[in-house]
Formats: sequence, C-alpha cells, structure tokens
Amino acid sequence: MQHQDLVAIDFHTHAEVSCRNPFDNYGEEFDRAADKYFGSSARPTIAETVAYYRERKLGLVMFTVDAESQLGRRRIPNEEIAEAARANSDMMVAFASVDPHKGKMGAREAERLIREEGVKGFKFHPTVQGYDPYDRMAWPIYEVINAHKLPAIFHTGHSGIGSGMRCGGGLRLSYSNPMLLDNVAVDFGDMQIVMAHPSFPWQDEALSVAMHKPNVWIDLSGWSPKYFPKQLVQYANTLLKDRVLFGSDFPLITPERWMKDFEVAGFKPEVMPGILKGNAVRLLGFDKA
Repeated sequence: MQHQDLVAIDFHTHAEVSCRNPFDNYGEEFDRAADKYFGSSARPTIAETVAYYRERKLGLVMFTVDAESQLGRRRIPNEEIAEAARANSDMMVAFASVDPHKGKMGAREAERLIREEGVKGFKFHPTVQGYDPYDRMAWPIYEVINAHKLPAIFHTGHSGIGSGMRCGGGLRLSYSNPMLLDNVAVDFGDMQIVMAHPSFPWQDEALSVAMHKPNVWIDLSGWSPKYFPKQLVQYANTLLKDRVLFGSDFPLITPERWMKDFEVAGFKPEVMPGILKGNAVRLLGFDKA
C-alpha cells in the first residue's frame, strides 16, 4: 500500500455484492430488517466501492462475513476480495472471513488464503456467526492467524443485524461482549485483536481489555463520532491513542460523514493523524516495508 499518498485508511469496509456468484436471497428477511434499522439499502459492488475510495484518495480494508453455518447463506468469496486487493494494492487490503464452525477445515482455508491469496487479516462476527469467541472450535483458525502474527477484527457490542426481527432473528448479542475477547488475547498473544465499533453497552469493558492487553486495538466504525461515548474519546486521546483506528462500516456510514463528524468530536489534533492513518500503517506492517 502506498500509504504516503493516502488521506486516511478506513479499517472497516464491507463487501456487499459478489460479481462472481449469483445473489443468494436465502434469509433475505435479515436484509430488509437491516435496511430498516440502518436507514440504508445501499449495496455497492466491490469494484464500485474501490472506485469510490480511489476517487477520494482513501485506503481501505475490505472483508465479508462468512456466517454460512448460522444463517445458511452463501458467503461472498474471499478470493474475490483478495483479487480486487491485488489489482489495487496501492490503496486496498483484503481481510478474509472463515466461519469458526468450520474448525480444522477452516484453518486449512485460512492458511491457503494467507499463502496463496495474500490476505492480511481476518474478520469475525460472533453474534452473526453464532459462537462464543473463546469456543475451542475456533482455535484451529486462531492458531493460523497467530502463527502468521496477523490482525483479526471482531465485531463487538450491539448488532443492527437481526434488530427488530422476532427473537432478534435468533442472534445473540451476548457473544459480542468485548470481555469475551480477554481470554482470546491471553492465549493468542501474537494475534492482533481489533475490537470493532464503540462497544455499546459494554464500552468500559472494551477499554479495560484494550488497556490490559497490548495486542488489543479498537476501531471506531459503525457510529458517527459525534455519538461516541465520552470515555472512548478520552482514552483515544490519551492512553490508547496508539491503538485506535478509523473505520466507517461502509456502506452503512460513508467515510466523508465519519471524517466530518470526527473533526468536531473532541479528538486532540495531535492524535488525529494516528487514528486516521498512522496506527493502521503500523498494525498492517507497512511502516516496515
């Protein structure tokens, strides 16, 4: 990544539409509920997203969420995202998602995606994937990530997916309590854990884990910065300033809106460059290239 030429690096963007596989409308009720919750039905293709970020001189980390076991819905291929990242390596990085229920087979896939496809990290969504982050079934995949010393993003806090559906669509918010990642951080010390989003209603737990475990980071995606809890801004300005990352959750929130609100959300001018780009450069290892 030619990070010197970029305004910022968005550490949290979603692949929404596959150009390889036909749309899988199984479980489409989750889409309709999410549209209502987020007030948006935008689902750009990978190419459209890349073009959008390139025009704005922004870098991006992109991934899908493999929840085939829990939702019964075909995922967007990790290979498709990796191919786009290789074609746009000056400004894009691919993370992969492998359903933790796939165990050792998932670990084999993770190893192949790192070695053959060049993915630089992984994404997990405990609520949508339906598992406790410390469940041993996920350990074979974690062991691969840990061995390669790569980052893994974990959704934390409330989830808009399933919100408003009967029984929340069967999805359990408790799996996304950031305190559940404390044990993961202990046993996989070379895996850099990124807790995604302000972790409502467990913000203090997230800050505690990040303060205690130096391999834990926080990305600020999914909310406009003007709605951030005051303690999150306080710690991002001080003790955690080197482990906080800009993320938008695109296409649910645009980077323009996020960065505009970031300017007036109480962040210190001296820490803003690190949050917008410098911390991501270090976490992805581009400062050593």
